[in-house]
Amino acid sequence: MIICIPVLEDLGLESPISAHFGSAPAFMLADTKTRTTSLVTNNNAHHVHGMCQPLAALDGLQFEAVVVGGIGAGALGKLQAAGVKVYRTTGGTVSDVIDAVESGIMQVMSLQGACGGHHGCSH
Repeated sequence: MIICIPVLEDLGLESPISAHFGSAPAFMLADTKTRTTSLVTNNNAHHVHGMCQPLAALDGLQFEAVVVGGIGAGALGKLQAAGVKVYRTTGGTVSDVIDAVESGIMQVMSLQGACGGHHGCSH
């Protein structure tokens, strides 16, 4: 499975997870089977709340799931409408996320779990 993970910097499998989807400096596309990764820069990481367009950076890329610490309701709804599963993580590295996805312990995020604001996000 190809998963998309917001990250703070490019360290391959050891890349640290960003706390919030829209504000992440980059996204790591990771193949859970081969454990290969590729980085996509988020050119819209700095924005006013509600004005982010992180999905624009991912347009045209193929992935089946997104793993996030926090995500706004708008982005979550768009991903879900596109058939992409969104899972919640508490942090760690890309490798940690791959292990959690493969083990089946990741929880699917609901709209009720979405952030109401960048500073109001409790995840």
